[in-house]
Amino acid sequence: MHSQANFSVKHMMVSTVHGSFSGLKGSVVYDPNHPDSSKAELTIDATTVDTRNDMRDRDLKSENFFNVAKFPTITFVSKKVENAGTGKLKMTGDMTLHGVTKEVTWSVEGPAAGVKDQKGNLHSGATATTTINRKDFGLTWNKSLDGGGVMVSDEVELTVEVELVEKK
Repeated sequence: MHSQANFSVKHMMVSTVHGSFSGLKGSVVYDPNHPDSSKAELTIDATTVDTRNDMRDRDLKSENFFNVAKFPTITFVSKKVENAGTGKLKMTGDMTLHGVTKEVTWSVEGPAAGVKDQKGNLHSGATATTTINRKDFGLTWNKSLDGGGVMVSDEVELTVEVELVEKK
């Protein structure tokens, strides 16, 4: 409920389009004393893409981009987690997007120190960021611009913000 996956990509080489996915599910196993034994899995419902523009969202869901009818989810499964300094981790794993699986490395801030809610449940949070080339995942649609450049950049910045709740 308090987690979100966000992306940003250059449009026409002059502005940045921001979007998000609200349908996230996943799990994290984290031991602050042994971060190398940590694991994370994430599934994103690609049909929840939202750029605050209905026409663009329909295009992103179409065969031009995510093709959600054929590939309704985006997944990530960690293979390796390393300490990257105080309060930071480096997490490498397999991301599957548009039916293509590639290794991706995320920079992670957190997990933050836990806080108990009114029912005694322990909550924590983390933010993971990475940059991918969308063409590596088969997202190749583009259009050349008359003045040079392209309609959509290949580089896409991804940010996943999660609120973790300790499972009893």
